[in-house]
Amino acid sequence: MADTAPTAQQRSPLASTAHRLAAVTRSSGGAIRLAELPFLAQVDVRLDAKGPAADAVGLALGLQLPLEPGTVVRTGELTVLWLGPDEWLVVGRPGTQRDLESRIRSAAGDEPVSVCDVSAQRTTLLVTGHRARDLLSHGCALDLHPRAFGPGRCAQTTLARSQVVLVARDEPRAGFWVLVRSSFAGYLTDWLLDAATEYA
Repeated sequence: MADTAPTAQQRSPLASTAHRLAAVTRSSGGAIRLAELPFLAQVDVRLDAKGPAADAVGLALGLQLPLEPGTVVRTGELTVLWLGPDEWLVVGRPGTQRDLESRIRSAAGDEPVSVCDVSAQRTTLLVTGHRARDLLSHGCALDLHPRAFGPGRCAQTTLARSQVVLVARDEPRAGFWVLVRSSFAGYLTDWLLDAATEYA
C-alpha cells in the first residue's frame, strides 16, 4: 500500500508557532529547545499480549512489542509505546501510517486485533535541553527524575491540565516527546512558552 506523505495543503496544528518555538531555543542558550514534529504516523494497536498475534506483529515490525508497563521499544524509524496491557502506539515517520496498518493487519491474520490510524488526532512536541525535565515538571505530577522516568519510559498523563503521552527518548540528550491532541496543541504550546521564560 502506498505511503501517504503530508501534502502541501496540510497544515500542522502548530505551523503558526514555529517562529515562537525557535525564539525560545535561541533565548535560552540551549537550556530549552522546543520544536514541533508534525505529521508523525501514529497507529493504535490493541490485541492479546499473550496471543500469537503479538509475536507475529512484532516480527512484522522488526521488534518485540513492549510488555512492561510504561516502556518504549525502538528500532530504526519505528517507536512502539506501551499504553496498556493490550494496547500500543506505533509511531513512525510521516506518511507511513497506511503501510504500518497493512503490515499489522496482515501479520495478525485471523487473530482478533484492532488497528486504528490516529495520526491526525495528535501532534508531537519535542522538548530538549538540559532544563527540559525542569520545564515539564512545572506542569506534570509525575516524578520526572531520571531514576523514575528515564530514557525508554512513557506514560499517559496530564501536562498543564492537558492529556498527553509523555515519552523520555532513549538517544543521548534526545529529551522528550509530548504527544498532545491537536485541539489542545496551541494551548499547551502557549503554556510551555510561558513556562520557558524562566530559562531565557
